[in-house]
Amino acid sequence: MRIRTLFIRVRGALLLLLLLAFVSRAAAEIDRLPDIRLPDMGSSADRVMTRSAEARLGKVFMRQVRKALPVWDDPLASDYIETLGRSLVEADETAAGRFTFFLIDQPTVNAFAGPGGYIGVYGGLVLAANSESELAAVMAHEVAHVTQRHLMRAFEDQSRLGIPTMALMIAAAVLGAQVSPDAGAAAVAGVQAAAIQRRINFTRENEREADRIGIQTLARAGHDPFAMAGFFDRLSKATRVYETNAPEFLRTHPVTAERIADSLGRAERFGARQRPDSLGFLLTRAKLRERSYQRAEQSVAHFNETLRKGRFRDEVAERYGYALALQRARRFRDAKNQSDQLLAGHPSQAEFIILDAELNVSLGERETALSHLRQSVSLFPSQWPLRVAYADALLAAGEPARAVSELRSVVRLRPGNAMLYDKIVQAATQAGDQATVDRFRAEKLYVEGDLEPAIRQLELALRRREVPYHDAAQIQARLDLWREEEREEQRRGNQPLRAASP
Repeated sequence: MRIRTLFIRVRGALLLLLLLAFVSRAAAEIDRLPDIRLPDMGSSADRVMTRSAEARLGKVFMRQVRKALPVWDDPLASDYIETLGRSLVEADETAAGRFTFFLIDQPTVNAFAGPGGYIGVYGGLVLAANSESELAAVMAHEVAHVTQRHLMRAFEDQSRLGIPTMALMIAAAVLGAQVSPDAGAAAVAGVQAAAIQRRINFTRENEREADRIGIQTLARAGHDPFAMAGFFDRLSKATRVYETNAPEFLRTHPVTAERIADSLGRAERFGARQRPDSLGFLLTRAKLRERSYQRAEQSVAHFNETLRKGRFRDEVAERYGYALALQRARRFRDAKNQSDQLLAGHPSQAEFIILDAELNVSLGERETALSHLRQSVSLFPSQWPLRVAYADALLAAGEPARAVSELRSVVRLRPGNAMLYDKIVQAATQAGDQATVDRFRAEKLYVEGDLEPAIRQLELALRRREVPYHDAAQIQARLDLWREEEREEQRRGNQPLRAASP
């Protein structure tokens, strides 16, 4: 009897071992299979609000962010971060809708995703990234949070709130995490950020999902898929140095040894890729490094020392930072000597063309600056930072009407940019073109989520007698569109943010 019992137990153990071996092998084979896209069956987030309502929520959210954080509207830096972000969105097969990438001029090492595809990247994160792939890794992770609608899922139980209230809550949570609970609460009229912060903190499962999709996006965009695990590991080790003052990214996106190991395992499926950093990445880092010094003299001393001792990753980028530091110190002739060297080696680089033009203006050579910028715009018409610089030079030369014309051309290339609308308003004000002031002030209000004031401002523009027929037709078409949007919101009666059908 004992022998029979022993035989049964041994046989059971052998069967269990065989079963485990089979399951393990099957799991390994499945893991090696390519990712299969299943049909989009919708998610619980779709029951919270429609995509159009989320886009409206994003505008209101962004207005709150601008009130509390120093959003950096520098055309060159914005163009770089948008170009990098766009390449990641194009590589993510799950991405849909509009994405807006923007920089925040603070040394915090973090990034965040807001509703409607608004993704903020801190200057400190750009400086902390050892490579462009590491920066892309964090951005791809945030893109995945948007595509999987993690934020909407986190606020699903708040579906009875209207857009303004919900935008305040989300902004309070984000600002409470990025700045401080007090700053977040103050920025949103008393909403307690600390009380709702846990609603926005992504769950462990959401983080794993964002890592998985982000690594896949990295590989498809041509970046090193190991960059995500490498960046996480480096930040995690830095915690020992920071102690209680850990990088903000670790507080909002907790990193564990298991998560790093999982990221490494997923990256193995694609293999390591050596990709040189783009000059745009290096120049943006140099610009941020220069801005990180409170006084211009400190910045000049830093870049002078690194260039003298050869302690830099890229001499061109380091010399660019030095030229910017000299410009801020008002040593224009010395800065011009540096920009001449940069232009000689890279005559088509927008950063160097713009810097040289700014220095020419500072040295009283406005005609030279205008001539060079006009030539550059004709050669590279799609490079909108060059065209903005040309408009700025026209304004400095006392030609606001021409500046308005140039900026309106840029807006046609990049609609929905609040910074550009603001520049047009300033230039049109100097030109005495009140109809254009009214029109683009309305556009700025609309982009920032103020629909009703935007409509009133556009109605004011339409009543101006001096409005040309073609402009009046465009204004009327825009006004009709916005009024329909307003009627739709009134039909909802600011009701709960649910989809049309459950």
